Amino acid sequence: MKAVGRTHGVRRIDLSSVQLASSEVAREINRDIVLELIRLRQPVSRVDLTKLSGLQPSTIGAIVEQLIEEGWVSQGAVVQGSRGRPSIMLAVNDAIVTFALDLRPDRAILAVVDLSGRFLSRETVMTVSDAQSTVDRIVRKITFLRTRHADKSFEGIGVCVPGRVDPATQRILLAPNLQWHAFDLRAALEKAAKLTVEMDNDANACLLSESWNGHLAGVRDVVLVAISEGIGTAILAGGQLHSGFQGLAGEFGHIPIDPTGPVCGCGQRGCWEMLASSRAALHYYRELSPRSPVIDIYHLLRLTEEGDKHAIAAVTRQAQALGKGLRLITAALAPELILITGEITSCWHHFGPIIQAELEATMLAGPAPKLATAGDGELARLQGAAAVLLQRHASYHRSTHSPRAERKVPSNALVPSPV
Repeated sequence: MKAVGRTHGVRRIDLSSVQLASSEVAREINRDIVLELIRLRQPVSRVDLTKLSGLQPSTIGAIVEQLIEEGWVSQGAVVQGSRGRPSIMLAVNDAIVTFALDLRPDRAILAVVDLSGRFLSRETVMTVSDAQSTVDRIVRKITFLRTRHADKSFEGIGVCVPGRVDPATQRILLAPNLQWHAFDLRAALEKAAKLTVEMDNDANACLLSESWNGHLAGVRDVVLVAISEGIGTAILAGGQLHSGFQGLAGEFGHIPIDPTGPVCGCGQRGCWEMLASSRAALHYYRELSPRSPVIDIYHLLRLTEEGDKHAIAAVTRQAQALGKGLRLITAALAPELILITGEITSCWHHFGPIIQAELEATMLAGPAPKLATAGDGELARLQGAAAVLLQRHASYHRSTHSPRAERKVPSNALVPSPV
């Protein structure tokens, strides 16, 4: 008689890298889950946390006391329900904040962000070719903001960069549009600001921002495409952020798709980002209207809204190249969802259908993945930079407020599950 139902087999395990799940590891995972639930559902009671997590009330009680002791969670109002004992509501500590730094070739945007993702301040610093000079300018702004928010406790600095960062060393490995390869940005910032610094690629930061805000619930295979001066991508595969060897996975923007195209900063000709980035759209417009001054991509997109035919033609060409290039992603990774973030999303009602049509026309087989925007690119990068710092340094590991604190290698798991 054939058995019906779930079949259990033997799963292959790589014994060279296996880590046993000790009771301490389980406690840490459950702690991370409870902190994330409090952040997303606040104000929330211990009873609600028990229902949401599936953990035992005694476990929830112990974890909550630990989080209060570490300083990540604070107790608020006492609420009397329709039955039973009154509940003390819990929320993340709004006195803890982090710096978020979005570093770009032409400017750096520095923000103060609290644990709930609220922006308390934002400043802009112009970047220059000399990396140390740029760091000095950023640190002056950091000092100014720390004075302005003297009542807050700063956890550190989360940085997103337009390139790839080695997960182990936190050194920039690839950033053709920034040209700071030999400069140890993390060490320079930590030395000058006296704060912990965590760095990641800007696309990874945007994807982390989506998870941070609870937008990826139930979705396990996602690719986010970040469009600005170049094109960066972040990969969520099987619920895990995939960075590849030395953090270099996902550089679809530097795959040539037109051998006759312009030379890219990486040295190749006709890379996807040279045809579909915001920089490409500006180039197309200047070809069509060389005498019309266009300041930046925001100016160009505003012209499309005003009906400028050359602006519309330029961004349409960008959208077509973007949609065609998505074949690289669908053929290689077959995601269920593709997220687009960047300046072009502000005119998505005009250009989104063009990208969608090109995506559908280039599928190898089956239906196209869902295509959606990931909101404002600047806000996503800043929120993601804050999340990079907090996930590695705080939310997913022991707090530096605790006497038991220790720095660990960051996990790639975006959303842990109860143990």
